[in-house]
Amino acid sequence: MASATAVEFATAGVVLVATVTAGTIAHEFAHATVLRSLSVPAEVVFLPNEGEAGLLGSVSGRWATVRPTGGGERLSAWRLRAAGLAPLCLLVPFVLVPLGVAPNPLAGGRPAVAAAAVGLAGCALPSPQDFALVWYPKAALAAHRCDCDAGDS
Repeated sequence: MASATAVEFATAGVVLVATVTAGTIAHEFAHATVLRSLSVPAEVVFLPNEGEAGLLGSVSGRWATVRPTGGGERLSAWRLRAAGLAPLCLLVPFVLVPLGVAPNPLAGGRPAVAAAAVGLAGCALPSPQDFALVWYPKAALAAHRCDCDAGDS
């Protein structure tokens, strides 16, 4: 097996950044899609902390978030749990590898393909906030109801 060239590694870096960007969008839309399919209106907000800490805050802070809209009468603990785990659907291509349906992206010796696979797998992992929804949905429900009550006045 030949070693990768500098151009291949640079290409892999660009592919990784592009995949993580697209994967982050897919991650958030997975949350929103599950909520919407369960009759909970939701919106995806990109760079929700924009302007709070300048460019560094935008890069190191949250890139996107999903916010249920409305009063939350359809919002429930099991719906939050389902939405919190929704990004795991991005792992479907990796499940197809051991079944022999899809080729192993790490076995081809192509750094760009491996970088895309690693980026997509990373975006499929639930974030700490997602796990908080899974384990403590009642706290999120209480906070959402409090936010809605404050917005109504």
